[in-house]
Amino acid sequence: MKRVLLIIGGGIAAYKSLLLIRLLKGAGYAVTPVLTRAGSEFVTALSVGALAGEKVHEALFDLTAEAEMGHIELSRSADLIVVAPGTADLMAKMATGRADDLASTLLLATDTPVLVAPAMNVRMWQHPATQRNLATLRSDGVRFVGPDEGEMACGEYGPGRMAEPAAIFAAIQGMFEGPLSGRHVLVTSGPTHEPIDPVRYIANRSSGAQGTAIAAALRDLGARVTFVTGPASVPPPQGVDVVRVETAAQMLVAVEAALPADAAVMAAAVADWRVENAGASKMKKVAGALPVLSFAENPDILATVSKGAARPALVVGFAAETDDVLAHARAKRLRKGCDWIVANDVSPATGIMGGSENAVTLITGSGEETWERAPKEEVARRLALRIAEALGAAVTPGTSAPGAARNKASGTA
Repeated sequence: MKRVLLIIGGGIAAYKSLLLIRLLKGAGYAVTPVLTRAGSEFVTALSVGALAGEKVHEALFDLTAEAEMGHIELSRSADLIVVAPGTADLMAKMATGRADDLASTLLLATDTPVLVAPAMNVRMWQHPATQRNLATLRSDGVRFVGPDEGEMACGEYGPGRMAEPAAIFAAIQGMFEGPLSGRHVLVTSGPTHEPIDPVRYIANRSSGAQGTAIAAALRDLGARVTFVTGPASVPPPQGVDVVRVETAAQMLVAVEAALPADAAVMAAAVADWRVENAGASKMKKVAGALPVLSFAENPDILATVSKGAARPALVVGFAAETDDVLAHARAKRLRKGCDWIVANDVSPATGIMGGSENAVTLITGSGEETWERAPKEEVARRLALRIAEALGAAVTPGTSAPGAARNKASGTA
């Protein structure tokens, strides 16, 4: 039986920890709860202990427990430590190595994997100090789920809401059981908007639905996913690290900041050109006079990642075409230097661009596979399983995508 040490920080989101305990217990996990002093202001030890079926640990200087070095034993006996809610204070203590209460001491006195579900006001989350702590913890190997974006108890709106219990539970299962557990995958998604002036832009019809589904499928296999998205019309999935951008130049910066990664899935529909003489104020319509727009090439993000020093072991590109689909896709794979290309026909008659289904051909160095038209979630699941196989992960028998046994990844290191 896997044991989860659940640290409940202070915040209104602490009530979600009760739902998380129920999910964990229902799946057969043992839960050892640790309630911080601030956490006890929002949920009671009685309710936590009743749901967990175990003693709730609150005090560092528990004479009975400490006679047996209880804080050491607690941290060492767990298979995973989960901090939910992960407050700004707890993250700061973790990043700086402070150990002034039971929770922070447990986190310092362990080499057990740690998963944090941040929860705080949007301004606290976006503060440079919190972002520095986040970067430090990630570099230390701490995993994160969320935070989500939405309305908060304080009335403000933005990122900082704790991930829902189901998403945290999925992340926990992924760390224990997923074939991509311990892997980092970068996914780009959505269109980019290249400004003409402050109110107009150049873009394409991408909804971001396929990239979003791919990020969710990789998350469900246990991967830590960095999801770099342009202004898509679908919301990002829960349980991934979301980085929002507008332009191709911004997306390149975000992608390079997310490396290194084990794999990169470049599903974004990046605009090929930008307006070089974009106006600083709205261009006014003048009778009889048409504006003259000067264009410049945008950075080639797929080629930059494929040929860069921090190249992931597997780089997957996308080719959305309207004619000679396979010929253009094959040429693109070679030109860009990526390992795989996912080709699809986005002619208006297909309804794929902006629709809920997709029909793709996966092109690798050793062969091609055409997958029948299916919901984008199913296409994403098949691709995620192929990525897991290419990275050497053990995939449960019976869940592999068609043709997986015939065609292995090529060009990967």
